[in-house]
Amino acid sequence: MGNITVIVITAFVASIVGYILRLIYAKLNIRSVEQTSKRVIEEMKLIAETKAKEIILDARLIVDRERKEFEHKIKERRQFIQNMENKLNQREESLDRKMDAVDKKEKNLSEREKDFSSKEHLLSVKFSEVDKVKEEQKKFLERISGMTREEAKKILISGMEEDAKQCAAVLLQKLEQEMRENADKKSKEILSIAIQRVAADHTADITTSTIQISNDEIKGRIIGREGRNIKAFEHATGVDLIVDDTPESITISAFDGIRRQIAKIALERLIADGRIHPARIEEVVKKVKKDMEQHLKETGEQAVIEAGVPCSNLEIIKLLGKLKYRTSYGQSQLQHTLEVTWLAGAIAGELGLDVMFCKKAALLHDIGKAVDHEVEGTHHQISANIAKKYGESHKMINAILSHHEGFEVPSSPEAFVIATADAISAARPGARKESVERYLKRLEKLEKVVKEFRGVSIAYAMQAGREVRILVEPEKINDNQTQILAHDIAKKIEQELEYPGQIKITVVRETRVQEIAK
Repeated sequence: MGNITVIVITAFVASIVGYILRLIYAKLNIRSVEQTSKRVIEEMKLIAETKAKEIILDARLIVDRERKEFEHKIKERRQFIQNMENKLNQREESLDRKMDAVDKKEKNLSEREKDFSSKEHLLSVKFSEVDKVKEEQKKFLERISGMTREEAKKILISGMEEDAKQCAAVLLQKLEQEMRENADKKSKEILSIAIQRVAADHTADITTSTIQISNDEIKGRIIGREGRNIKAFEHATGVDLIVDDTPESITISAFDGIRRQIAKIALERLIADGRIHPARIEEVVKKVKKDMEQHLKETGEQAVIEAGVPCSNLEIIKLLGKLKYRTSYGQSQLQHTLEVTWLAGAIAGELGLDVMFCKKAALLHDIGKAVDHEVEGTHHQISANIAKKYGESHKMINAILSHHEGFEVPSSPEAFVIATADAISAARPGARKESVERYLKRLEKLEKVVKEFRGVSIAYAMQAGREVRILVEPEKINDNQTQILAHDIAKKIEQELEYPGQIKITVVRETRVQEIAK
């Protein structure tokens, strides 16, 4: 029992001592935490103060930098404003000086004007006195000489004219003699060299083409039922198709070489194809016309190559191609143009002139003949207008206009070369036949007269000029007006043209309506 008591007491005392020790330990821990907290707070305060100082320092640095930049900009702005003020001040001073100078000039001008006015008045008075004295002297001289002023002037002038004429005649005779001796010798030498360097053959075109056929049955197919095929062919091509008793041949007649060639090719294709009817005729003719455009282009390109003249203008090349089917007094116009080009180049080379200029002018000198039946004016004017259109120089245009005597005076040695080369080519024996050219001119003039009427679309001179077939625009000419148009055309032809026999006027008004079946 006693042991139990001791144990209980011991346990109680131990619990009390443990409790007291825990209290003591807790107090000690509280003190330690408080101390630690105080230390941490102090450290945080120190860090915060350090950070605050750093932030304040950075802010001060930024503000100082911004302030310096601002002050620098303000300084530059002030300097700029000061410079502008200085410039304005200088300009004001300059303007002031100029205004002062202007004022002085105005003052001087006013003074001079007054001085001039007074002098002008004085001079007018002096002139009046001089005129009066001169008139008195003239009258005195007339009384002494017994002649009037006009008579004395005539005698003096006639004497001077006679002396001048005598001197000029002697000088002119001497110069002519020297020029004739030198020019004859030199021109013969140059022309002989140029002609020897150019060898050209000419084949005079005629106004008909003949097509050979295998048998005469084809003639009936070409004529067609009631002549429909031959009428359609003539209408589409603008030529006369002559189907007569000549065995195995058909003749195409037209003064326009291009039309005639188109008709020949188209007829040959129709015969080879075997299908001959109005629709097929129209189709083939259109195709041949398109092919002819390409052929003219190729012909013009070949002509440019043969002439040795660089040319990239497509329109000029096509016009040169058209000259292949144009004749002048029976002379092939393209061949004539090439011949003139070669001659002009040779002559210019001998004379030391611009060879390429002369060759180009020669190439263009008759290019207007390709369209002279379509455009008003002489072929000189048309050729010059074409050259002007494509930017050629005034010197070139003068050379073109003056290649025939009496139209324009040549203004350069090259222009004389072109005229000389043209004359040589045209005057060569056998080169031209005047009767053919006169006939073609008459047909061209006949077509031109007809085309002047309003509403006329196309005009073809046919049957050797004994008939003119006219296609009118149906929108401008109605059926009732066609008779009046034919009458007016006949009257104008009677008034303006000379022709043997009669000319038949045929006016065709065609209206086509197309629809597509789907």
